[in-house]
Amino acid sequence: MKLLVTYFIPSGGIETLNRLRFHALRAVGIEVHALYLWNGAGVQNMADIPHFVTNNDHEIQTVLRAGNYNAIIVTCDHLMLQRLRGLGYTGALIYEAQGLGTKEQATGTLAFGSTFIRAFANAAISTPTSHLMELFQTYLGDLPRFYVQNMIDTNQFIHKGPAAAATFNLSGAPIIGWIGRLERNKNWPLFLDICSVLASIKPSLQIWMFEDATISEPGERERFHARVHELNLAHRLTVRSNIPHSHMPSYLTAIGDSGGLLLSTSITEGFGYAVAEAMSCRCPVVSTDSDGVRCFIDHNRTGKFFTSSTIPEAVQAASELMDNLPLRRSIRDAADQHIRTHFSPGRYAADIINILVALRLRPYV
Repeated sequence: MKLLVTYFIPSGGIETLNRLRFHALRAVGIEVHALYLWNGAGVQNMADIPHFVTNNDHEIQTVLRAGNYNAIIVTCDHLMLQRLRGLGYTGALIYEAQGLGTKEQATGTLAFGSTFIRAFANAAISTPTSHLMELFQTYLGDLPRFYVQNMIDTNQFIHKGPAAAATFNLSGAPIIGWIGRLERNKNWPLFLDICSVLASIKPSLQIWMFEDATISEPGERERFHARVHELNLAHRLTVRSNIPHSHMPSYLTAIGDSGGLLLSTSITEGFGYAVAEAMSCRCPVVSTDSDGVRCFIDHNRTGKFFTSSTIPEAVQAASELMDNLPLRRSIRDAADQHIRTHFSPGRYAADIINILVALRLRPYV
């Protein structure tokens, strides 16, 4: 059996998910190929995975004919559904929602896109994230809907041992990490504001930001640099762009072992790969309650929440997680175990097989 997954550009959590899908589903006899409309930095992570990068109708049609796919999962791109039908694809189309930005952005996307989804798709899937489930019920109530939890590569995303801290954090200073894009939903201004206050409490604090420098909303990069200068953070800030995904466990290990943490400031997350991968590497997390991360974070057990935009509360949560060593150890242990128990590739593959069976694309075994 063969599946094609499509998305706009290989970057961020979707690129991660598509790579993991390839391995998880191949293990149960399902071949997965990926189609991206535009090139992106995430291609560096996909050397061993069949993928195509084209926005040309003739080339897409060639991919469809050569692949003879049983189904296509179209991620976040409702217009692609109509396009694929127009190019002659008659197999099953499954619309997939992953994130879609803030709740307001997700509402706008599905309010408009539901016409295309209901006209051209056979089913819709998303993560079991409350705002996405509510929007699916509102706009896609007459379409088969499925909710599938994403997976984490718990073989690769593990604590890398003392060597990682020794290699990447020569100063031994505590590190606050952030992973995302310079866009409104990731809320980088809140991150910088929190770090500014934490730096006044912990003078040796270092700040590591991981981003994709090829993707940002217009004007955000200029505002970012201006805010860094205004807060006098440049001397303690390191920004890394497009780090190979396979290197991230070492960086996350170094952050966790420094006595620091990952700080997630997103307004809304559909899943939140950065948070889950940090937890899997024993890097503790403090986060806004951005919906999707609720499946990872149980407050004061596997991580800490703070109220969005409440800087004093965030500073208090981060300080406690850094200073209260028994709590820190407990949270690191519980977070690591939680990810390994609930987000395995085998569980994801079983859920996808159940969807294929329900859509009569695969016989029940």
